[in-house]
Amino acid sequence: MNQPYNRRKFIQLTGAAGIGLALPLTAKPAPIRDVPPGRRVGIIGLDTSHSPAFTKLLNAPDAASDLGGYRVVAAYPKGSPDIESSVSRVPGYTEEVKKLGVAIVSSIADLLTKVDVVLLETNDGRPHLEQALPVLKAGKRLFIDKPIAGTLSDAIAIVEAARRYNVPVFSSSSLRYMTSAQEAAQGKGVGKVLGAEAYSPAHLEKTHPDLFWYGIHGVEMLFTVMGTGCRQVVRVHSDKTDVVVGTWADGRVGTFRGMRGGKSDYGGTVYGETGNVKIGPYDGYRPLLVQIIRFFETGTPPVSPEETLEIYAFMEAADESKRRDGVPVTLESVMAKARTVAKAR
Repeated sequence: MNQPYNRRKFIQLTGAAGIGLALPLTAKPAPIRDVPPGRRVGIIGLDTSHSPAFTKLLNAPDAASDLGGYRVVAAYPKGSPDIESSVSRVPGYTEEVKKLGVAIVSSIADLLTKVDVVLLETNDGRPHLEQALPVLKAGKRLFIDKPIAGTLSDAIAIVEAARRYNVPVFSSSSLRYMTSAQEAAQGKGVGKVLGAEAYSPAHLEKTHPDLFWYGIHGVEMLFTVMGTGCRQVVRVHSDKTDVVVGTWADGRVGTFRGMRGGKSDYGGTVYGETGNVKIGPYDGYRPLLVQIIRFFETGTPPVSPEETLEIYAFMEAADESKRRDGVPVTLESVMAKARTVAKAR
């Protein structure tokens, strides 16, 4: 089991990281045009490529109309306190977004005075609960990039906090919005979906449950086409491969294959009553960003919190199956355990 995230350590480490980075927090950003009321976007976490990618799309002078005139106006750069692959990216991504007219701020509290909606982009899921709470308390609509949290119990706590403060939250991998996956989910070329296989890279990060870090992409694809209702999973694990077989309540079977060797790729197959179709290739970040903007506009998450929690329960049950040498594990059992932990906070 992963050890619980130490929030006191997080505060100490992020403070030290801020000193080490010596970021010019007061530097004047490049001028941007006036932002319409309600459309000021703030970013938390500049340790992932998603942050500059979203900013480039939103802040482009010729940004498309389906992005609604939203602009990234401010960012709080600190993300992971101790994952080197994330920490080392912060200075470079900070410079990238500054050139796009984004003000760099020294705290989440400061960020919230300048923005209307928030993208929580920190690559490390462990501080997400800590970072999300002030946003929810401030009543600002929140998109949380994958993974929604570093543990299933933290994911539950975020969803419960969103309900308590009556603020909508949306979380998703960009792989959900591949055109081929969306079409198959709607029955195009397959009719009723009878089963599916999805694959993606599944690199491991010792601080996170195995599939939370990168396998989430393939698992999200699987749920996109299969829908909710998974009851139990069985996992086969080796150094280079994970295979997780889920059984849905209606008897359908969906499989995720996570790869740590060979070609890094995303895709799968959907099996239906009238045909079988391939899913892929990856369409990039833009389709997800369009959904995020619609969410900011309407307040209605395109993926329900219940589905998001089921996805993370699927991955947690896969971890439990691995710990128990591949026996079947129900999603209900891991959810019950995680709810107990979440309530104890």
